[in-house]
Amino acid sequence: MIDLRSDTVTRPTERMRRAMAEAIVGDDVFREDPTVNRLESQAAAQFEKPAALFVPSGSMGNLIAICCHTERGQEVICERRSHVYHHEMASMAAIAGALPRVVESPDGILSWQAIERAIQPKLDFNAWTGLVTLENTSNLTGGTIYPTEVVRAICSSARDRGIPVHLDGARIFNAAVALGQTVADISRGCDSVSFCLSKGLGAPVGSLLLGSSEFIQRARRVRKMLGGGMRQVGVLAAAGLVALEESPGRLHIDHENARLLAEGIASVRGLQIDAAKVVTNILIFNTVSTDAYTFFGRLLEQGVMALPLDATTVRMVTHCDVARKDIEVAIEAIGKAAARGNT
Repeated sequence: MIDLRSDTVTRPTERMRRAMAEAIVGDDVFREDPTVNRLESQAAAQFEKPAALFVPSGSMGNLIAICCHTERGQEVICERRSHVYHHEMASMAAIAGALPRVVESPDGILSWQAIERAIQPKLDFNAWTGLVTLENTSNLTGGTIYPTEVVRAICSSARDRGIPVHLDGARIFNAAVALGQTVADISRGCDSVSFCLSKGLGAPVGSLLLGSSEFIQRARRVRKMLGGGMRQVGVLAAAGLVALEESPGRLHIDHENARLLAEGIASVRGLQIDAAKVVTNILIFNTVSTDAYTFFGRLLEQGVMALPLDATTVRMVTHCDVARKDIEVAIEAIGKAAARGNT
């Protein structure tokens, strides 16, 4: 199978497996796992943040940030297609007691002007705005990227209003590579940042949450409350260290493969995609003449996996386990699946 459903399906490299087998471990709840400590220190240095915390998943990292930044009954401003709103089981409401204030912006990229219009006045009968969340890259809009100057303008203006900003940077390394900047540059000014080791970076499990030392101290307690306190977890952190060292330097290959795939899809009758908008490793296209779930089934018969988002749209994601030759095979399969819908 050529699996283009997500970059979460990647398998650890041989070097990651060796590092996991040889990892020196301790009890991380007691802060005694040296491999975890090294991963957190390295991530904090890379992002130029004071501290970091290893967490089981990106969703937990985002939820911890919301819990730490907000009070129960406050609102969280987020883009309509954001991961924290769509794919985290309404945890900000169910667990953090926060209400999403949804804003729609072109290509999933919020502006300060759009955010400012959504900020609630501090009246006795309103849910006050407690947090702004950004997502870079924006998953459900096809891996779109926040311009760095937009992030900085949002952070500066939000700070003036006394509102913290959390960056869901699940794929922030993809954004940094596409922009030709560092992850520290493109997240500077954000009060907290989360990023995934288990997506484009190819590690099997885990995310990091970054922020001030005080913020991470609170985050550690919330992680334990949520059941995320892990013990001899250096066996996983070891793979994360390899991912941080090796994987960012090859992400441009995934971006090139995504553009090749998008160009191939654009040439297929019955499918619609703006190939020029594909700048990272995610692409979303419309199945004009065929139900997307039917189209998915036809692709599956030919050994290609994709992810239908609804009845008319399909997402594909390139990653380190998909080579250029796989993309060429996938384009051929996509053409055949679409042709069946046009007959």
